[in-house]
Amino acid sequence: CVAAIWFIIKGSLAGAAVYVAYDQGLLGSGAEGAEALKKAQTVLPPAIKEWTSYVGWEVRTMQINTLPPTPKIDFSPSDSWNKGVQTVMSALSVAPTRACEYTMEGWKYMKDLVK
Repeated sequence: CVAAIWFIIKGSLAGAAVYVAYDQGLLGSGAEGAEALKKAQTVLPPAIKEWTSYVGWEVRTMQINTLPPTPKIDFSPSDSWNKGVQTVMSALSVAPTRACEYTMEGWKYMKDLVK
């Protein structure tokens, strides 16, 4: 019974994450993903600061009441997508030639074994 409840909770969280990603445009084209990433970079740091002040978290050991600066994310989904597509297409374009080369090498190896 407890396992079923955990399964439902985890499934609900996963479904909500997919819905939010779809709603924010992360599952769309590369341009939509880049736009969503830019929006997240501008919205996320103030939201985290507000949330931590609401919860009451603060770093007391160092006497600092602010969060460290957020790391700069220099990532372009459209460039990564394009590089992946180019890599796959390049591999597919040389696949027949490589298959022929490997077949010839295999036959040569087999012939050398039989001699």
